[in-house]
Amino acid sequence: MNIMIAEDDPTCGTLLQELLRPYGQCQRAQNGLEAVELYRQSLRKGPLFDLICLDIMMPIMNGQDALREIRELERQHGIGGFDMVKIIMTTVLEDAKNIIQALVRGPCEGYITKPISRQAINDKMKELGFKKLP
Repeated sequence: MNIMIAEDDPTCGTLLQELLRPYGQCQRAQNGLEAVELYRQSLRKGPLFDLICLDIMMPIMNGQDALREIRELERQHGIGGFDMVKIIMTTVLEDAKNIIQALVRGPCEGYITKPISRQAINDKMKELGFKKLP
């Protein structure tokens, strides 16, 4: 499984990487713009990402904008339905506006609030049908 973690906070990024390591190989992006570029490269050269974790509050380009850009790239490449990358938004924000924006307008497949726990990640991964590596 190919995983991207877009997180500007090094501590949160390292934690996510450790929690997701049992599921596959992780790459890191420091902001939304870098995440979009990594996704664009995966469309050109492969391998495609199976999962992207996007922090909502990041510099240069926030996670909400990166989510929309990634979905637009998929649309341009004819990727839809179950072939779309699974995206989990991660954030300290729990307000309805951000949740609705991510889940409906994005759309994304999940939303996890910080601090992120092993249980929250494992539950979301199970919900999305991802299994740990043997």
